[in-house]
Amino acid sequence: MVRTANRTTIAAAAAALGVALAGCSAPGGSDGDTASSSTNQITLADAEPVGQYYPVAGYGATGVSPVFEGLLRPSAPNDKELPDLAPALAESKPKVSDGGKTWTVRLKKGVTFHDGSAFDSKDVAATYRAVLDPKSASPIADDYRLIDEVVTPDASTVVFRLKAPNGGFASRLLLGIAPSEKVTSGDAANSELNTKPVGTGPFKLQRLAPNEATFVANDKYRSGKPEVDKVVIRHVEDDNARMQQVVSGQVDGSALPPRLAKSVDGRDGLKVTGVRSADWRGVSLPVSVPITSQPETRRALNIGVDREALVEKVLAGRGTPEVSPITKVFPQHADVDFTKAKGAARKAEAEKLLDEAGWKKGADGVRTKDGKRAELTLAYPASDTLRRELASAFADQLRGLGVNVKLWGGSWDDIEPKMRTTAVMLGGGDNPYTVDTQAHRALHSRGSASGPFDNPGNYKNAKVDAALEAAQSTSDETEATKQYRAAQDEYVKDPAYVVLATLHHTYASRDKGFSGPAPIVEPHSHGTTWGPWWSLGAWKKN
Repeated sequence: MVRTANRTTIAAAAAALGVALAGCSAPGGSDGDTASSSTNQITLADAEPVGQYYPVAGYGATGVSPVFEGLLRPSAPNDKELPDLAPALAESKPKVSDGGKTWTVRLKKGVTFHDGSAFDSKDVAATYRAVLDPKSASPIADDYRLIDEVVTPDASTVVFRLKAPNGGFASRLLLGIAPSEKVTSGDAANSELNTKPVGTGPFKLQRLAPNEATFVANDKYRSGKPEVDKVVIRHVEDDNARMQQVVSGQVDGSALPPRLAKSVDGRDGLKVTGVRSADWRGVSLPVSVPITSQPETRRALNIGVDREALVEKVLAGRGTPEVSPITKVFPQHADVDFTKAKGAARKAEAEKLLDEAGWKKGADGVRTKDGKRAELTLAYPASDTLRRELASAFADQLRGLGVNVKLWGGSWDDIEPKMRTTAVMLGGGDNPYTVDTQAHRALHSRGSASGPFDNPGNYKNAKVDAALEAAQSTSDETEATKQYRAAQDEYVKDPAYVVLATLHHTYASRDKGFSGPAPIVEPHSHGTTWGPWWSLGAWKKN
């Protein structure tokens, strides 16, 4: 489960520093300007704040960034299948030894950072050690705790020694690398690299203002200077405001919720692109709340929800129904369901399960048991149009089963402390290139290292835990898949969520006379770094 980590802190730091930067750098567009008429400039609107560019704080952790590069990067011809993880800063694919516990990476030579300093193994080691350093408070640290040590035998070699074998460790080699001299101790949210990033990528930051970032082509990039000269990113949080800016020509493109995107498709030369993703939406079911405290009632809610209707009506068909956090994107997905019943028979079965669990409908249509009403508060981030619409439609369906759902739109800062007693419309799939971190964080019992969004309903199932641990500790892919599927077999008997669907991210864009690589399968995080623009450094002028 994910939210933008340290969003408030980093955004505030970016805004403060951005004002100073704006006063001493070349002038750029303001929020109200029309997108540049220059055919070599791309102007985009993003829901996320600008100035959150430090890899240790989570930026670019899945290997896609205009500024930073990892040892590996995702590579695929399209979004039909999971990408291969190809060498980026690595000279070749990692060499795996010691039964999957040792991963040796040879580095490319002659690579330089934007500030002219040379890239070598000490930069890799410094970045990874900072992620693992508790003082960094890195929101992605839990994904890297399997690392025992990072060793640098020479300037061109990095050795990762793991605490246990792990066949999916390659996905951790996507992390963007920063120069060692810029990686400092302390809270990653306060690092200067959030607002003055220095990477090896095809673009470098030229200017940062409170609501706008300007990136320019790196003319010393090892693959050659990108043909796109400049990329301007404007922070526009509201979905409708972004849509209006796209339609009016103030920006050249933006990610939009599916129904908004559908409303502008083909309008004034706009094209809508849908991209398959591992980004799922679902509702956490807190075990402390009476109606969601029993496996039988959690199964009933899963059976009674019409996922296909939600995809068609709320997502405008841009999604895939799902039943668990191990979604159809992953090869380890098991074709399981909570029942064999279809259509209206599913609702009848759900109501029967609730009756048998002792939850009987009262005169007002709401179920009760032992004097307690079947009630659930469902929270969602108020600024997120899509989650609001999904929450409303989900609540309507549960009311039909006799469960009264109260909707609450708030900020993440308000929602987070109440997640043990409140259902939340969550998003998952932040790293689609490995199933192990996704499944473990969503389904394993919480521990001291768990983040606030890991298994927020405090679900516990010993058989699921055992299967996940067995899958993580083997380097045999066949055995790992067997264990992940065993976990899913147990999950449909005792679910932790009502997972609804994976999204097909939707982007509205205007043709700027370039062509580039087709979009690839995306993580939960999306926006101007992804979609049609995920590989701007490789775009070519038509």
